[in-house]
Amino acid sequence: MDIATLVGLVGAAAMVLMAMVIGGSILTFIDVPSILIVVVGTHFVVLMKYSIGDFISAASSGMKVISFKSPNCDELIEKIVELADMARKSGLLALEGAEIDDPFMRKGIGLLVDGHDGEVVRSILEKDTKMASARHVSGAGVFKSMADIAPAMGMIGTLVGLVAMLSNMDDPKSIGPAMAVALLTTLYGAIMANMIGIPIADKLNLRNDEEKISRQLIIDGLLGIQAGQNPRVIEQVLHGYLAESSRPSAEE
Repeated sequence: MDIATLVGLVGAAAMVLMAMVIGGSILTFIDVPSILIVVVGTHFVVLMKYSIGDFISAASSGMKVISFKSPNCDELIEKIVELADMARKSGLLALEGAEIDDPFMRKGIGLLVDGHDGEVVRSILEKDTKMASARHVSGAGVFKSMADIAPAMGMIGTLVGLVAMLSNMDDPKSIGPAMAVALLTTLYGAIMANMIGIPIADKLNLRNDEEKISRQLIIDGLLGIQAGQNPRVIEQVLHGYLAESSRPSAEE
C-alpha cells in the first residue's frame, strides 16, 4: 500500500472538510445542480475523448494508486543473484521449480527454461514492458484530462448560475440558489482538478517510471543468467540501477 498517497488524499480532504465545518454547515457546500454540471459532466466529457475500455481501465488504475507497492530493486537483485547461483550450479532447468513472487520475473524465467534465444527473451519482455507502460500512460492521460476539464465545467456552471440569477433579479428568493450554483461549481471544479485529477495522473506517471526501471533490471539480470555470467558480475551490473547511496561498498 502506498502510504504517501493515502495520507495525502485523506489529509487534503480532511483540511477541506474542516474549513467547511468552521465556515458553517457542510450541507451548505452540497448543491445537486453543481454536482451534475461538474462531477457528472466532467466524466461525460472525458468519456468523449477516450474509449469505454480506456475509461474503465483508468478507474481501475486510479484505485491501484493506493494499493500499488513499488518494486524493491534490492530484493529483485537479491533474487536474481540467487537464481544465477542456482543456474550456474544445476543448469537453467533447475530454475523451473524456483519460487518467484514477481510475475514479470517468473514469466522471464519460464522463457529461459523453455530454451528461447536471448534476443527472443528480450523482445518478448520488452514488448510486455512497452504495452504495460502504454496502459499506464493512457490511465494517466484520462486523469490529466479530468484535471483540465473539471475547472472548465466549473466555469460553465458559474455562467449558468449567473444567467439564472440575472434573469430573476425581481425574485429575491431565486438569487441565493443561483449564486450557490455559480460559486460551488467553481469550487467543485478546483477540487476535482487539484485533489484528484492532477495528483493521480502524476502518481501514475511515477509508477510507470518505477516499473520500467524494475523491469529493465529484471531483463538485464535474466539475460545475464542465460549467458552464464558469474552471479557476482550480474550483481555488480544490476547495482547500477540503484542510487549511489544505496549501493553496497567494496568491503561489503
